[in-house]
Amino acid sequence: MISLRKITLENRRLIFNLEVAEDQNRFVASNLSSVASCYVLLTNGGTPFPLAIYADEQPVGFVMITYGITGYEIPSIAHDSYCILRLMIDRKYQGKGYGREAMIKILEFIRTYPAGPAAYCWIQYEADNIAAKKLYESFGFRDNGEVCDNEPVTVLKL
Repeated sequence: MISLRKITLENRRLIFNLEVAEDQNRFVASNLSSVASCYVLLTNGGTPFPLAIYADEQPVGFVMITYGITGYEIPSIAHDSYCILRLMIDRKYQGKGYGREAMIKILEFIRTYPAGPAAYCWIQYEADNIAAKKLYESFGFRDNGEVCDNEPVTVLKL
């Protein structure tokens, strides 16, 4: 069973050591870099949610959710909206359905509105990351025609 958990002093190294497959490195930053970005975002008025993705008691991935600002170029719908800024499943655990199960949990978490109300959740993705695009579309995300940091923006109405 997939769950989202807080990153703690006890599990942080396990989360930092998770990696995507080598050919996916260009799609996502390292988890250590992402957690550092959360600190910078938090100290500059942002609302980040860095979470570990667990399959039962095994850490298998990482997600970084933000509310409002991201520290990067943002689309027109970003204010008062949630962004799934980073999402990864470790290379050893890919192809087992964990990404799909994690998205269910991520959207459940976002729909609790932990930082405030929102009409949208959005994601930027590399245009040639077809697997990610298909995953997002299967949950109802649709490209809105905007491009930020040279990446298409896909949006889900909450």
